[in-house]
Amino acid sequence: MAFMGNVNHTAVTEFILLGLTDDPVLQVILFFIILCIYLVTVLGNLSTIFLIRVSPQLHHPMYFFLSHLAFADIGYSSSVTPNMLVNFLVERNTVSYVGCAIQLGSAVFFGTVECFLLAAMAYDRFVAICSPLLYSTKMSTQVCDQLFVVAYIGRFCNASSFTFSFFSLLFCGPNRVNHFFCDFAPLVELSCSDVSVPAVVPSFTAGSIIVVTIFVIAVSYIYILITILKMSSTEGRHKAFSTCTSHLTAVTLFYGTITFIYVMPKSSYSTDQNKVVSVFYMVVIPMLNPLIYSLRNNEIKGALKRQLGRKIFS
Repeated sequence: MAFMGNVNHTAVTEFILLGLTDDPVLQVILFFIILCIYLVTVLGNLSTIFLIRVSPQLHHPMYFFLSHLAFADIGYSSSVTPNMLVNFLVERNTVSYVGCAIQLGSAVFFGTVECFLLAAMAYDRFVAICSPLLYSTKMSTQVCDQLFVVAYIGRFCNASSFTFSFFSLLFCGPNRVNHFFCDFAPLVELSCSDVSVPAVVPSFTAGSIIVVTIFVIAVSYIYILITILKMSSTEGRHKAFSTCTSHLTAVTLFYGTITFIYVMPKSSYSTDQNKVVSVFYMVVIPMLNPLIYSLRNNEIKGALKRQLGRKIFS
């Protein structure tokens, strides 16, 4: 609480998360659905990480980023899902002031690295298709490490801006957060202090990261499309395009929902719609990513068959 400055002005020491619904029957149904989704998320992404680590044929930059994307998906989902499950089982789900800050920071932390990794994977596909002869040089281990460091610096800065902005807010009255986790927007609405600066700073950092990563992805795929259209071989076009479909699907799902939440005017959708979309991009998408990449990628399917064959015949 020391971050708050004047503690005498702060009466709120915990927040009450209202969750997704008040209907007891619906709460039970949602509990089992989301529990199953979370288990599939953890097992699917852990399997992806393990498969990439033990399969020499997957030791390429694309799968280096994919393994870190799988780790980010586990962290992203874990930052909100366990607490959401608790919310379905208890009459009143409370989270401490510091706990709320930790949940907000961790969600932003893993969500930001997802943006950077999707952009890095788009750049990887751009180099592989547009400059295949220079791929080993442009996507060397050193370059991958540098991109990885940029992603972690970016997510640390973004998470810090949200966390420090949260600590600069004063809460001296209502403490009922109309969400299933400590999202920044409903917390700002509960603040009894001037929110002009605390609200603008995280919006600027998050908006800048989204714009930059979308720009990298868009430019990469524009050049990829131009290169594919110049190919004379239909088989070459199909092969080049097939290497991008999984990533394009993941990008569309993630940025589509992010755009709905952070770009569309608040007046155009309700709080309940906000919750549903938040569940999709924070809980469902982390489950879908390993399925998208495994079902659409022949190398991963081949590596999985080889590993299963070794286990069966060993």
